[in-house]
Amino acid sequence: MRTASRFVIVLIFLGIVLGGIFGYKFYQFGQMQEMFSQPQPPAIISATTATTESWTPAKKAVGSTTAVNGIEIANEEPGVIESIHFESGDNVKKGEVLLRMDAAIDEAALRTRRAEAQLAAQEFNRVSDLLPRRAVSQSDYDKAKANYDAAQARVNEAEATLSKKVIRAPFDGTLGLRMVDQGQYLATGTPIVEINMLNPIYVDYTLSEKDLPLVATGYDVEASVAAIPGETFSGKVSAINTSVNPETRTVRIRATIDNPDNKLKPGMFATIFTRQPEDVNVVTVPQTAISYNTYGDFVFVVEPGENDQLIVNRRSVTTGEIRDGRVAITDGLDDGEQVVAKGLLRLRAGQHVTIQEDPAPGQQDASQAEASE
Repeated sequence: MRTASRFVIVLIFLGIVLGGIFGYKFYQFGQMQEMFSQPQPPAIISATTATTESWTPAKKAVGSTTAVNGIEIANEEPGVIESIHFESGDNVKKGEVLLRMDAAIDEAALRTRRAEAQLAAQEFNRVSDLLPRRAVSQSDYDKAKANYDAAQARVNEAEATLSKKVIRAPFDGTLGLRMVDQGQYLATGTPIVEINMLNPIYVDYTLSEKDLPLVATGYDVEASVAAIPGETFSGKVSAINTSVNPETRTVRIRATIDNPDNKLKPGMFATIFTRQPEDVNVVTVPQTAISYNTYGDFVFVVEPGENDQLIVNRRSVTTGEIRDGRVAITDGLDDGEQVVAKGLLRLRAGQHVTIQEDPAPGQQDASQAEASE
């Protein structure tokens, strides 16, 4: 009997302990359900209003700068450099002497050709005087004339060869780095120096074939380069290619840009905006109000809910050009509608919200001063 009594007592004790534990856990679970069933407090948001602005439509593209005239000067005749008349980076005019090559042999050849031409001229003059008196035949006259013409052509050839021993600037421009030295032997076609005409300068870029109706010769263009941040260069569309690339379905555009200080150099990567001649009204919102998504961009629109409370709903929009931190909305949003300005990741459709009023500049400064104290 004693063993059975002890066993019953132990069972009663364990029942009391386990019952207490399960009762406490059941009470906690009920408290949690009650807490989760309570409505969530409204999220505090910063809101902004979609506004209509007057923008000049522009198509954005990327391209590169190209010199109006730009070549690498090389020699046509071989020889040894006698004198160099330029330095790297010089600005030169068309026809200015850049380099002279040793031309002693060519000068001697020219003197020989001139002597031969003089003799041929004398012979031709004598035959010409005798022909009217029939002292010579017509064939002798023709032969003398041919010899004279050939001798004169050899003189012109020698003069041309001699002139090629003097390298001149082919146009006004700025020289690059000198690539030859005094006394160096130059084989035919040796690069001497690069020359580029920098003002104005071309910007070549491409646009999709569907954008062709939005661009025409004479349209204003603004270009910027990463090497000169914060500065734009103005110009106009000067040419549009007559064909579309069948592989990329794009067309090449060329704009002429003013470059008075020679800041732009050929080969720079440029961002180009081609602007249309007339302004249009567009609905815009801050860029922070847009959530960019693979399946489409959207905003959270602030709308009235039940019991005079505000809620947010997700709405898909079609975005356009971005300018000065604002995005053009081409479809999905009307002027005057309120949208969430930032912090979109913590919101969900149908959520209650409270708009946080932005403090006035004076109040903001005062609150910052109090916080610092």
